[in-house]
Amino acid sequence: MAEPVVRIPDAKVALSTASVYPESTATAFEIAARLGYDGVEVMVWTDPVSQDIEALRRLSDYHRIPILAVHAPCLLITQRVWSTDPWIKLQRARAAAEKLGATTVVVHPPFRWQRQYARDFVTGIWRMANETDVRFAVENMYPWRYRDREMLAYAPDWDVTKEDYRHFTIDLSHSATARSDAMHMVDRMGDRLGHVHLADGRGSAKDEHLVPGRGSQPCAELLERLALTGFDGHVVIEVNTRRAMSGAEREADLAEALAFTRLHLASAVKVPRP
Repeated sequence: MAEPVVRIPDAKVALSTASVYPESTATAFEIAARLGYDGVEVMVWTDPVSQDIEALRRLSDYHRIPILAVHAPCLLITQRVWSTDPWIKLQRARAAAEKLGATTVVVHPPFRWQRQYARDFVTGIWRMANETDVRFAVENMYPWRYRDREMLAYAPDWDVTKEDYRHFTIDLSHSATARSDAMHMVDRMGDRLGHVHLADGRGSAKDEHLVPGRGSQPCAELLERLALTGFDGHVVIEVNTRRAMSGAEREADLAEALAFTRLHLASAVKVPRP
C-alpha cells in the first residue's frame, strides 16, 4: 500500500495590499517579498500608487513579486477612483490586469442605488469576460446590519451564487458577516470558484477580516478542500491589521496568516512512490 505523501496544489498565495492599511501599497509589496508570498493582489483605492500602472510595475520588478490580481475600486470610499462610471472602472481594471500580467479582476456586485449598473451587471460581466483572458471573479458580500435592522445594500444580491457568473470569489470574512454557510456557498460555486479571499470572522455585523484561525469560519477546511480538488486559482490573504501597534506586529500577523494557509493547503493523499 502506498504511503501518504504531501501534495501542494498549484494555487499561489498572495497578499492583498489592503492587508497593510493604513500603510501604503508600496509597503505591501515590500512585506510580501520579505515574508515569501507568491505575489500580491492590488486593491485599487485612494492611494495614488494603487491607481498607477507604471508605478505598480516598478514595484513588482523591484521586489520581484508578481501582481496576480487586481481588485477593482468597488468600495464606498473609491466611488470617484478611475471615474464615477462603474463600467469604466471595470474596463480600467481589466486593462491594468492585462498590462501587469494579472490573471484575475475581483469585482463586487453593485450597490442597490446604482440602478442601471445593477440592472445590466450580470450580462455586462459576461460580455467583458468574453473579451479577455482575465477572469472577472464576482465576490460574495453580506447584508448591512444596524442593531436589529438589516439592509440589502447589493444588487442583484449579496449572495452571488444566485446569479450566473463565469467566475466567483469566495470571501470568508464576508460569509461570517452574512452569517451564511461558507462551505455550502463553495459547493454552489462549484468549478466556477476562481479566487479566494482568505480571512476569518465571528459573525459580527462588522466585516472583521481576522487572521485565519482566529474566528469561526472554516478556513482550514476550505484550504484542505482546495488542495484535494487541485484548485489552480489564487488564495489571497485579505486581513485587517489596522489595530497593529507597530510594523513588527503587523508583519507577524501577515506571517501567521501565510503559515496557516501554506499548512492547510498541503494535503496528505495516497500517491504511489516511484
